[in-house]
Amino acid sequence: MPFSKRQFLASAALTVLASMAPAVHAATDKPITIVVGSPAGGTTDALARLIARSMGETLQRSVVVDNKPGAGGNIAAQYVARSTPDGTTLLMSFTGHTINASLYKNLPFDAVRDFTPISMVARVPSVLVARKNAPFDNTAGLIDYARRNPGKLSFAIGAQGSSLHLASEQFKLQTGTDILNIPYKGTNPALTDLLAGTVDLMFASTVNVLPHAKSGALKILGVSSRQPLPQLQGVPTIGSTVKGFESSAWFGLFGPARLPQATTDQLYRAVKIAVEDPAYKQRMEAEAASAVSMTPQAFAQFVRGDIQHWAKVIQASGTRVE
Repeated sequence: MPFSKRQFLASAALTVLASMAPAVHAATDKPITIVVGSPAGGTTDALARLIARSMGETLQRSVVVDNKPGAGGNIAAQYVARSTPDGTTLLMSFTGHTINASLYKNLPFDAVRDFTPISMVARVPSVLVARKNAPFDNTAGLIDYARRNPGKLSFAIGAQGSSLHLASEQFKLQTGTDILNIPYKGTNPALTDLLAGTVDLMFASTVNVLPHAKSGALKILGVSSRQPLPQLQGVPTIGSTVKGFESSAWFGLFGPARLPQATTDQLYRAVKIAVEDPAYKQRMEAEAASAVSMTPQAFAQFVRGDIQHWAKVIQASGTRVE
């Protein structure tokens, strides 16, 4: 009997392992989906597709991008936060991830506890642009016009909770101007309306603006970086007119909480290879952006610090979203 019992237990254990094996194999072969909280064509989407292509080659797996725009990236973030932590569903997010933690009153997730930071992938400065027939040609002219015409101008907001949104709030706060915010589900549709003259102004990333820089389709008033950008010769910093003004966006990859350490490390190594690829670095440089690689531990620490930073800005501006 004891022998038969051992045989039974061994047989049962083998049966359980056999039933688990196909599931493990399926998880390994399952495509990786990078979820993006903005429409196709925006900066987050463009970076996600560059990283996805390289990760697919490194991991020898299919890596696809799934756009789930809306609510300042919160729809995509909530989707990933609720996904199975097996490394097959990831989030390409941006500065809005840390801004939204204070900007929104009731988030359905926690920006820290519900995610596993994997790595930052880029930093991108922004550019203040205006419709091509705007009645001013520089930042000083914009401020003067806005002060004389309160509420007449409009800011296209590519995504509520993004650094571009907060850049507009910071600009109005520091210049004492009254400019109406018009929210969009992403940078691309916002920029489309600006090019059509439907809205007057917007802060946009250099990645989106540079293709239009020499066409005359819009007016470039200033850059948000501390120093002028060589890619935009002759365009001054906004800070040269509005003392202390500076703004930039970061972009990074997250997984859901409780992602196994081995899986996190494997994904980080694949992202690091993508970010350190000379072609990726050249692409970032051409678009006035910076390629950034950050360990999961360093990225987690950065996220916590950035949440605290933006909480102070949001409190000072009085900006809140339901």
